[in-house]
Amino acid sequence: MLIFAVEWFYGDVVVTKKRFMMPALLLSVLCLFALLSDSRAYDIEDSVHFGKMASDSSSAWLDNDDDPNIAAATAYYYVSTSGSDANPGTLALPWRTIQKAANTAIPGSTVYVRGGTYHERITVRISGSASAGHITFQNYPNETAVIDGTGLAVPAGATGLFLINSRSYIIIKGFEIRNFRTATLDIVPVGIHVRGASRHIQIRNNRIHHIEHNGTASSGVDAHGIAVYGTAPAQAVTGLIIDGNELYALKLGSSEALVVNGNIDGFSITRNNVHGNNNIGIDAIGFEGVSSDPATDQARNGVIARNTVYNINSYGNPAYGTDRSAGGIYVDGGRNITIERNIVHHNNIGIELASEHAGRSTSYITVRNNFIYLNDVVGIYIGGYDSLRGSTEYCRIVNNTLFKNDRLQWGNGELQLQYDTRSNVIKNNIFFANSQNYFITNPFVQNTSNVLDYNIYFSPGGSASGRWQWRKRWYTGFGAYRTTTGKELNSLFVNPVVISTALPDLHLQETSPAIDKGQNLAVSGKTDIDGDARVQNIIDIGADEVR
Repeated sequence: MLIFAVEWFYGDVVVTKKRFMMPALLLSVLCLFALLSDSRAYDIEDSVHFGKMASDSSSAWLDNDDDPNIAAATAYYYVSTSGSDANPGTLALPWRTIQKAANTAIPGSTVYVRGGTYHERITVRISGSASAGHITFQNYPNETAVIDGTGLAVPAGATGLFLINSRSYIIIKGFEIRNFRTATLDIVPVGIHVRGASRHIQIRNNRIHHIEHNGTASSGVDAHGIAVYGTAPAQAVTGLIIDGNELYALKLGSSEALVVNGNIDGFSITRNNVHGNNNIGIDAIGFEGVSSDPATDQARNGVIARNTVYNINSYGNPAYGTDRSAGGIYVDGGRNITIERNIVHHNNIGIELASEHAGRSTSYITVRNNFIYLNDVVGIYIGGYDSLRGSTEYCRIVNNTLFKNDRLQWGNGELQLQYDTRSNVIKNNIFFANSQNYFITNPFVQNTSNVLDYNIYFSPGGSASGRWQWRKRWYTGFGAYRTTTGKELNSLFVNPVVISTALPDLHLQETSPAIDKGQNLAVSGKTDIDGDARVQNIIDIGADEVR
């Protein structure tokens, strides 16, 4: 006789529909204790208020293991490589495939996948609920569950090793997801793919690698590690959390390692480690036609925080050839997004705020309290990369530390204002240039009402050798730049005295002249790069607050 598939927890006792099972009781209680003892990686400061302007909320992400809306699981299922889908899905008699669980699990349940390798593509066909709770798919504690695409064909259309299409209250947690490849044009392999009108989806602590398009053409060779596409014009993807994942060794073509695109309203991308990929690390996109309604075709109201992004390089990618154009963090047409407390280094481009679509803009983005260093081409780009693109407007770039970017010395400097930049604020930043002494460049005259002040500049060549460009005109020397443009009247040219320029360690020493020299701004947020109080007296310049 088959035992009913769900084990229900009532206090300290596990019972089933058919009979009492003492072995299942002991094992399930041990499993529960293992979960409760799992420590969180950091303490949360504030919660996300989805739908509120993210730029005006401070440190506004969720470590959503703390989310009070996520109730403890009430039912448990198990999957094992030694199981059978004819089994009831208990710990003693597990299922064989994750797909069986993705067809069957009920709201509020957890699916534990035992260690081993699963060669399957999973489509989640069930949803949790606000009242009963999320359905969680996760590795069994202290075991490695691998979803491996080796030998699986990548089909046309929406696909992924995990596919969630217009489902709600789903958590994908703790898997290794790998080896999903194709060389067929216009077929797109994805590790975890969320789309449609999905709501309250969480993607946590997964390790995603070797998702590859191995075609050699210059187009039609796309792939993603994690992709969230809001394709429903009337219902946004909302309540989205992407936290604690590692994405590496991805061959992406003209696509991105981690992307939110289209009708996305309310998202949190936090604590991810994105590295060693051949195109953009993290991207929030609008106006690509993902939503058929232009009014909702825009990722918005989100937070990108405490991620580490490095070694992102498009050189040799068939879609780009010898171009080095891959950004660590990119907002292309997004709105109301805070990018804070990230470490972005050794990419082609550090952070870019732009719109690739004429007549559209990236707007109301706050970039604050980040370390941005040793990127190949530039530290920060804002504006369209040519006159056929859109604009960047009403963005705030405050309290960042930029160090020796434009590593290849192409003449872009630490920050470049590209085509059509409007009403942006650039304050309280440290710009530490390399030996070419380039700080701010601006090769376009379409530059309107942008404000720069309370910044610190420094380079080995000294103040007289520093180079700034404003509205296509070059200035040599900090004094000439300030006097002629009338800008930066409260800015300084001085060594900021960081802990180490060799590693680098961009925290300030106690003797730094950046301490207490900034302008107190609400938009600078409540905490610095390390989570320390941002304003303790007068705000320090740069990402680090000393006292």
